[in-house]
Amino acid sequence: MAQTVLVVDDDPAQRRILEEVVSRDGYRVVSADGGDPALDILNGPNGKDISCMILDLVMPGMDGMEVLDAIAPTHGDLPVIVLTAQAGVETVVKAMRAGADDFVMKPVSPERLYVSIRNALKVTALAGEVNRLQKKAKGQLTFDDIIAGAPSMAPVLKLGRRAAQSNIPVLIEGESGVGKELIASAIQGESDRAGGPLITVNCGAIPENLIESILFGHEKGAFTGASEKHAGKFVEASGGTLFLDEIGELPLEMQVKLLRAIQEGEVDPVGAKRPVKVDIRLISATNRDLIQMVTDGRFREDLYYRLNVFPLYLPPVRERKEDVPDLVTHFVQRIAAEEGKKIAGVAADAMGMLAAYDWPGNVRQLENTVFRAIVLCDSDMLTIADFPQIAAQVDGFEPIAATIPAAATAHTEPQPAMITGDTGNASPNGLAAFARSTFGDGITVTDDGGELRKLEDIEADLIAMAIDKYKGHMSEVARRLGIGRSTLYRKVRDLGLDVTR
Repeated sequence: MAQTVLVVDDDPAQRRILEEVVSRDGYRVVSADGGDPALDILNGPNGKDISCMILDLVMPGMDGMEVLDAIAPTHGDLPVIVLTAQAGVETVVKAMRAGADDFVMKPVSPERLYVSIRNALKVTALAGEVNRLQKKAKGQLTFDDIIAGAPSMAPVLKLGRRAAQSNIPVLIEGESGVGKELIASAIQGESDRAGGPLITVNCGAIPENLIESILFGHEKGAFTGASEKHAGKFVEASGGTLFLDEIGELPLEMQVKLLRAIQEGEVDPVGAKRPVKVDIRLISATNRDLIQMVTDGRFREDLYYRLNVFPLYLPPVRERKEDVPDLVTHFVQRIAAEEGKKIAGVAADAMGMLAAYDWPGNVRQLENTVFRAIVLCDSDMLTIADFPQIAAQVDGFEPIAATIPAAATAHTEPQPAMITGDTGNASPNGLAAFARSTFGDGITVTDDGGELRKLEDIEADLIAMAIDKYKGHMSEVARRLGIGRSTLYRKVRDLGLDVTR
């Protein structure tokens, strides 16, 4: 799903030019012919979809500076690129102080605007992620910071907010990778312990001989290797929240000691002479069936009922597919900014494919899949070809897999050969390799009679296709073709190609 850019300009001709330039870069465009209509869009039901605004400073009625002042209280984090015909220092400084992120001189240079939009969106994405990480580190993450618009997530948010209003023990159940720790962080962030420590312990990742020491602490010299005193996770979490992830992995002997610590509100550090009082809010999580484990004698029944005072079930991604587009968009924006990749978004058919997949690894798998696609992507839009493993598992979608047909034989009619989107056998440094890795629909290298076309004609088709794919950004076209800009312009001129797009 492409990000949406709001274009605000009172000049119809200039507005159409901006719409064409922005949409050519893969963004969805929404337009307004003045300041008041722009505010109506931002404050309307679809205002939250606007990712960036291109704003003309000089307009009748409400001008650009007034728009900046009006959106500051409600849309202060919206990146704004101002357009001005007079780039005086005073004008630019005034616009920046009012909240603009960048300015572009009229007449607009497509490449300059392209860079400006990308930089603004990248900075915003990174700032949003930094803000989220800071809130999580400070124990102030809330349910509003979680992508959870699917109907199946409504009970989770409702019960989570209720749980946050008391110190009741919470047991979060759900498959691996669904985001149980994120829910625990939101409960902490909306409770009266917000800002206090949130200590996470993965019970399945601790060696059995160290569990007691890590949870409850130990005195110096309590056992071989205990060269220093260790407070333990219960003491570290005192005054805040202790999150015990994968609680079902605890061995039975440790379950007894955990039960006592929860009941008494105190822990016995290894080697200590007296117990230590702790004040914690306990949240547990598991991807196991604890009831079955109790039946099998692998989990203590009394501990289960002590932990399961307030159960909270977190559905897997396959039961909340409405959230997949928002999750994908979030990961694309964040990871592309982190990796410095110019990714505008995800093609509609690719997004439909991702939403149709069941994601057995849940949100964790989704994030890693997007990460891989962004790292390997060479264009400005993620397509089905960037998710070959997913395409192979979703009905109706096939990974791009074709080859250059062999030469026609005496027993078959000659067919036009195509440079297509698979591995083929052509040289990895030739035109065929470039076309195979870049264009899915292909370039014909033979004519209808099976004879090879002139190299000049094939080169013309390839350059024209590259110019179209990279939306007229000649520096990128030259880099992808492996030639200099001056050489590219000479070839364009000699071949009589039209680059006014």
